[in-house]
Amino acid sequence: MRPSGGYLKLRSYQVATLIYDGTVSFCDRFVDKRSRTHNRMVQAARSGGKNIAEGSRAAATTSQTELRLVNVARASLEELLLDYEDYLRQRGHRQWDKNDPEARAVRALGKQHETDHADQTDWSDPLAHYKAYAPWLEHSDAAVVANTLLCLIHQANYLLDQQISALERDFVQEGGYSEQLAAARLAARRKQDQTDQSDMTDQSGKKQKAPTCPQCGKPMALRTARKGQRAGSQFWGCSGYPECKGTRPLEASDGTDRPGGSTKS
Repeated sequence: MRPSGGYLKLRSYQVATLIYDGTVSFCDRFVDKRSRTHNRMVQAARSGGKNIAEGSRAAATTSQTELRLVNVARASLEELLLDYEDYLRQRGHRQWDKNDPEARAVRALGKQHETDHADQTDWSDPLAHYKAYAPWLEHSDAAVVANTLLCLIHQANYLLDQQISALERDFVQEGGYSEQLAAARLAARRKQDQTDQSDMTDQSGKKQKAPTCPQCGKPMALRTARKGQRAGSQFWGCSGYPECKGTRPLEASDGTDRPGGSTKS
């Protein structure tokens, strides 16, 4: 099984959690708590981090689920980004350009933590992470706080884009536990079909030559119905099952259809 969990060490999760905490504080201070905007922004911020964590936990069993949840996190943060842009625009506040000194200062906090080996701050601790950005996130000017959170959302989205690309490559190359089980099941069925074709003897003890599937043209395998009114009777089933469900009745020695033949797999 693939490794799972460990999301606390993911930089994308750490930044998403900071965004959630910062958004709760921002909305409580600057947005009417009775408005739908307040609830929508808090829920979008919460969805970012929580879906990253849930996807990480699902990684052991299915990489497809992990990929889907990380994409949900990315979409939630994009929605939140638009809400902050709306807030600034509708109130006549300036949105920082990425090259503005304020934006560069916010980005520098993250870079400094990554390069300064003397910095022992554990950013897997949400309180310590928030404290590092507190001068920006607790600023009295709502526009400064909103712009700071926009910078952090852009960082998180960049990290999630890289994470999604890596997950897509892993899914194509390996898949998760459930995908590997499905592949193993198909391989085992094909192997059994090949065995059946090498020793196809009907219930009367007579060797039977495998016909081709009427639907896809692949060789057919001798099978035995396991349930229904014709349980125990034999029939020809396509070796490409379950992709192809073609069947043919088993012929008697005189070339006619055997009465006990089945046409259902």
